[in-house]
Amino acid sequence: MLRRNLLSGFVAAGTLSNLPGPEQQPATASGVFLERPLAGQPHKGKVLLALQAHSDDIALEASGTVAKLIEEGYTGYLVRATNDDMGDSPGLGTAGTIGENVLGNERDTARIAEILGCRRHFDLNYSNHRMADVSINELICRLILIIRLVKADTVVCWDPWAHDEENPDHYTLAKAVEAACWMAGRAHDYPEQFAAGLEPKEVQDKYYFARRPEITRVVDISKQIDKKVEVNRANVAKGPAGHLGSRLRAELAKRHQRLPLLGEDDSTADRNYIREFVMTGSRELGRQYGVEYAEAFHYIAPGAAGADRDPRVENYVREHAVPLK
Repeated sequence: MLRRNLLSGFVAAGTLSNLPGPEQQPATASGVFLERPLAGQPHKGKVLLALQAHSDDIALEASGTVAKLIEEGYTGYLVRATNDDMGDSPGLGTAGTIGENVLGNERDTARIAEILGCRRHFDLNYSNHRMADVSINELICRLILIIRLVKADTVVCWDPWAHDEENPDHYTLAKAVEAACWMAGRAHDYPEQFAAGLEPKEVQDKYYFARRPEITRVVDISKQIDKKVEVNRANVAKGPAGHLGSRLRAELAKRHQRLPLLGEDDSTADRNYIREFVMTGSRELGRQYGVEYAEAFHYIAPGAAGADRDPRVENYVREHAVPLK
């Protein structure tokens, strides 16, 4: 069953954060911030933590942005909260067994992390669509440990404040991430982790995606669209993309028909199907902002929610600091 196209049909809205940063680009007429590609690796030394409830969340919603930030210098990590045991697995037939679902999505997640360029990935292995039963404090504690372990500066995840979210795994993970990003920087929360060599680390900024996002930032992913296509092609077990082009090609062949779009082999069929149909939302969003492909976020800037240090302080230090005599 195809998942809803999460990015098509919405109206862009939102406000631009008034906190300046070196990575920011001019706002659009609507006040939404357009983040364009940056030359070189200006984010080298920073750490990106991408979190998803299911194996297809980042692939569909934010893989272009994750790929862009890693290409610009971030060290990337991927977290999947559930094991997708009870999820739809069209790549395994109409209904794969629980074991097939788990193993197939586990393999896909590992491959997605590799394509994105992540250093490693973590599977938390909660049961699919059952995360509302999980202790929120347990989940927060696990996320705090990961944030401190990898020293995450930036997160990408579902938006805890978004509307129209019916999936309990999405909003449960999102709320836990929001809390963990703040608590990970506090010396009084879970101090036993410090005995293991960890240190407080508060997340600086957040890219939150949603079904109906409060859009404050749009990211130009035109240069990363091929990688986004490959990530979705790798999401065979669960995703609405990885195999559907080759499946359609085979169905048409049985009827003695063909689509030129699908080419002459299964790999071409899957790639072109994804680009033409699954990337529709990214393409339509990009058209609204004058780029080829884009992704939309509720972006929370450094300093907006008690980050390690307000960037205005950093700017002041750079302008006024003098050498010690």
